[in-house]
Amino acid sequence: MLIGEVARRSGVSTRMLRHYDALGLVRPTGRTTGGYREYSTEDIRRIFHVESLRSLGLSLRQIGRALADPGFTPSALLGDLIRWAEDRLERERELLDRLRTVDASAPSGWQDVLRIVELMHGLTAPSAASRQRSVLTSAEEGVPAGLLAGQVLAESDPHVAGALRWALARAGDEAVAIVAAGVYAEDVEVRRRAVLAVAGVPGDGVTPPLVDALDDADPAVRRYAAVAVGARGGTAAVPILVAMVVEGTNDVEAAETLGTLAWESHDADVVMTALVDALDAHVTDPEVRRRLTQALVEMPGTVARDVLRRLADDDDRAVALIASTQVARLDDRSHRDPGDAVP
Repeated sequence: MLIGEVARRSGVSTRMLRHYDALGLVRPTGRTTGGYREYSTEDIRRIFHVESLRSLGLSLRQIGRALADPGFTPSALLGDLIRWAEDRLERERELLDRLRTVDASAPSGWQDVLRIVELMHGLTAPSAASRQRSVLTSAEEGVPAGLLAGQVLAESDPHVAGALRWALARAGDEAVAIVAAGVYAEDVEVRRRAVLAVAGVPGDGVTPPLVDALDDADPAVRRYAAVAVGARGGTAAVPILVAMVVEGTNDVEAAETLGTLAWESHDADVVMTALVDALDAHVTDPEVRRRLTQALVEMPGTVARDVLRRLADDDDRAVALIASTQVARLDDRSHRDPGDAVP
């Protein structure tokens, strides 16, 4: 079969077939009566082998080696090809994300496009200090919602993350909604960042995702959510906040949140019941009882006084001292101003 016929039937151009010939990759082995080089059935089969390997991303040099060396093993080369393909796909995904981000910003001209591209480079700079500066300097002009939300959910440096959360609190509802959706992500780090970020956004619009996060499988996510929900007046956070006090994990923050919840809601009894139940459940653990007693100090005196009086006679001296000191403060305040129930 002559080269033109081979090209027509195989789909490989005559130019590429001549290139294969020049490289010694596929050389026609036959001759016509007129002296023209002719491809045999085996030659055509080799062309299809070459094309098959090219479709996997092998270079022509690699293909020549694979076909010429009977001892050539594909495993190592295929592993390299897989890694190269993964890297290429990642770069393509990043490019697609950048294009979508620019498009979502609705640029009115190329100057807008250049500003967004410059901002993207700044927010993804290798230096954390550079990323932080980029966040702070761009916040006034506004950061596209998708770009800001994506960086909030991806940033691992605590200082940059703090700046991003600050920018998010100043951003519009679109960026906040994207970040809030991160509460349901598979990646636990993304869920942690999402809860921390949403917790800093004022208003009740973000409360439902935070309440959902109270049931998260990750303890850190549950703790972050509990503090945020408790600060918003949600008693659903009480069991986790009390558990934080018991465990000694961010117990001061948890105790303060319980106190705020008791003072600012109509459910002080819910908080007190949970604390008293925890005291009764840990009668033999003095460290836990001390932390729980300290948490009771944050409660309104009108609801905590009786429990504190009982604890003032506790067998543990530290518990007794904390409780008796607070009772004395409450009694003194009551004597000076009977209508003032603030400890």
